Amino acid sequence: MNTLKTGIALSGLLMSSAAFSAEPSNNELLDLIQKQQKQIQELQNQTKKTEKKAVRNDEKIESSITAIEQVLDKSSNNKTKIGGYGELHYNNIEEDQSIDFHRFVLFISHEFSDTIRFVSEFELEHALSGSAQPGEVELEQAYVEIDLTDITLLKSGVFLVPVGITNETHEPPSFYGVERNPVEKNIIPSTWWEAGAAISTQLSKGVTADFAIHSGLSVPTSGNKSFLIRSGRQKAAKANADSLAYTARIKYSAIPGLELAASYQHQTDVTQGSLDANANLFSAHISYTNNNFGLKALYATWKIDSSIAEAVGRDHQTGYYIEPSYKINENFGLFARYNAWDNNAGNSLETEKEQSNVGLNYWPHEDVVFKVDFENRSGAHDGKGFNLGVGYQF
Repeated sequence: MNTLKTGIALSGLLMSSAAFSAEPSNNELLDLIQKQQKQIQELQNQTKKTEKKAVRNDEKIESSITAIEQVLDKSSNNKTKIGGYGELHYNNIEEDQSIDFHRFVLFISHEFSDTIRFVSEFELEHALSGSAQPGEVELEQAYVEIDLTDITLLKSGVFLVPVGITNETHEPPSFYGVERNPVEKNIIPSTWWEAGAAISTQLSKGVTADFAIHSGLSVPTSGNKSFLIRSGRQKAAKANADSLAYTARIKYSAIPGLELAASYQHQTDVTQGSLDANANLFSAHISYTNNNFGLKALYATWKIDSSIAEAVGRDHQTGYYIEPSYKINENFGLFARYNAWDNNAGNSLETEKEQSNVGLNYWPHEDVVFKVDFENRSGAHDGKGFNLGVGYQF
């Protein structure tokens, strides 16, 4: 039995070995090669598809990066800018105490190209506007500016009139004292903006000239505010344009730290057709800094050709101030300012108002300032007290 089993096993082993050692035929080899070629072709096709997908993915990624770069370029690459300033005041003069967020201002500008740009200034005064509220919402600037040449530019829209020291530059960190000086407020009258067109050109190194044609003042002709200059601002709000105004300025700044400027404005009728009252403004100023010492001085005067203005003593309105200052270091500065102005200078009465301020500015950062000043009023008005303020710009 064991012999039989062993024989059967040996027979099977010999048959299997003979079958395994047999060589394949030519047809079998050809079929095998064709199958391998087919598998290789399928692998090559799959590889090409994978490569195409990778290329398409790379293209999509590159396109996304380009789109993001374009968005960033439009929003942050010096094309559109947002800035602003604000100031909070506490005033304590005699029996009058008040706290007021005087101004909240936003700037928005945009560069269309290297030579064309847009500038705007939007302001909320006294924190709250509306019926029976103390504040106003105002559009102080909104103009397009074009570089005509390397030294000449044109602006058109609503802009600040080129006159005085603070009218065009009045951000809180840029000046001493909690409140802006009363001469430029009541005589010039800052802040003063109009609608029209203006051209500015450089005559020589450090010498520039400005000329503007714009909407004019429209002063009241009766009541307590009759012919008061500040009451004549129309603020480009459906402004009566019966009589336009023309402003010219020459400015010298060739010496570092020194600015000398003079402005002249003419308006055929400051009442916009009511009385044919010819009006002319002349102003001149100096602003000088030498190391830590600073000095500002300004003179401004109006001449109005009207018998009614003459009757109330407002055919002549004038004022001036002088302000020395000393910067102790980059954080602290001291100042003193004497102001005198008279909106009734055409009469023979003692109507001139005087005001003296002395105080301190503290800049914890160049764009943030804390202020304190002591104020004394005399002449046609009186009172004394102090003012506190904080301001910023960005």
